[in-house]
Amino acid sequence: MSSPYYNHLSMYDHRKKKSPVGCCGLGLVLVGVLVCMWLAATSPDLVNALLSNKPFITIPLPNGNGIALAGHPPDAYTVTGKPSLSAAFINRVLARAHSPTAGTGQDLYDLSVQYQIDDAYALAFFEHESLFGTTGMARVTHSLGNIRCSPGYQCIQGYRAYRTWAQGYADWYHLIEDGYIQGKITIPLVGHVCTTVSQIVPVYAPADDGNDVPGYIAAVERAVEAWRRGEVQG
Repeated sequence: MSSPYYNHLSMYDHRKKKSPVGCCGLGLVLVGVLVCMWLAATSPDLVNALLSNKPFITIPLPNGNGIALAGHPPDAYTVTGKPSLSAAFINRVLARAHSPTAGTGQDLYDLSVQYQIDDAYALAFFEHESLFGTTGMARVTHSLGNIRCSPGYQCIQGYRAYRTWAQGYADWYHLIEDGYIQGKITIPLVGHVCTTVSQIVPVYAPADDGNDVPGYIAAVERAVEAWRRGEVQG
């Protein structure tokens, strides 16, 4: 199942389930203690989140439920805004990675200005998806984000394909701006438009498709921070 606005499409169960616990106060206390013990043993991250005062983000799980994890404030790592990397710096990153896209930094920068999406995030998604076009299907599809095939696109093995890297860049920017920022997609279990990395990634690369969602989020944020400090990895 595909959509022009989804990289991967997943279904989530929003139905609430009734608790089997009765109204006996002692029974509720006992069950509560047992649940806390189970969480401490199996989900230490969740326990730490519950005991902290940090804001929460919701990460979908393969079973369709969600887990609240302490994370960044809602406005942290927002993809909208002016480019934070220069075209010359992007070219340095691409050249260091021996990317076939070396020299296309101006394209990423200009599209960042056009769509008002920070080019650091475009570059970070590009790195995480295909190491800047050096691995996987991106080598033949010229796709920045490995976007799933949908009607109206030429596709190769289930992924949108483009004649040039610039076209692949432009389609990714359009996808993020139209589908996520403008609200054509809402994050499962939360119900608001996606403008931050922690909101976008669970929809863009859901756990149901075998993705490490927290790892993906951390990798993108880590890369953006390093580049803004002027670091070129590799």
